[in-house]
Amino acid sequence: MWQGRFIAAKREGKWEYVSRARGIRAAVILAVDADEDGDHVILVEQYRVPLKRNCIELPAGLIGDDTDDEADETAAARELEEETGYRAATIEVIGEFASSPGMVSETFTLVRARGLEQIHAGGGVEGEDIIVHRVKLDDIAAFVAGQRAAGKMIDVRILLLLAGGILAQ
Repeated sequence: MWQGRFIAAKREGKWEYVSRARGIRAAVILAVDADEDGDHVILVEQYRVPLKRNCIELPAGLIGDDTDDEADETAAARELEEETGYRAATIEVIGEFASSPGMVSETFTLVRARGLEQIHAGGGVEGEDIIVHRVKLDDIAAFVAGQRAAGKMIDVRILLLLAGGILAQ
């Protein structure tokens, strides 16, 4: 039906959906920073045009948007450093997941980043204006509630961090 630089609108029979253009995929990074105070997760906040507001998310980025045959781990390491300023000693693939399978064909590779070292403030590439949040895992539910109360949207992948608390209620 239509294709831009990054997405395409498609139709199969009566079914309409959106896909990534040119075989581009995504990597989502679960980055946990451990220190004497416990485990902290690295989150990002950025304005999302479709939502018309800031969104709290796990760091993420595109695989293969500039380089063909880019390895998932390579893209994840690059995106983690660009967005958050953290460099990981190791990147481990957890698996592939579907974003919103009823309307989007996009899948993403979830990776775990370990052995983090902050090498700069982060913020993304020009125009992204990413805010980095380092949140203690024990405080994640309160952090999310506070961000939601402030009018921010919470990305569904944050449920990875909230699941234990939600299931316990």
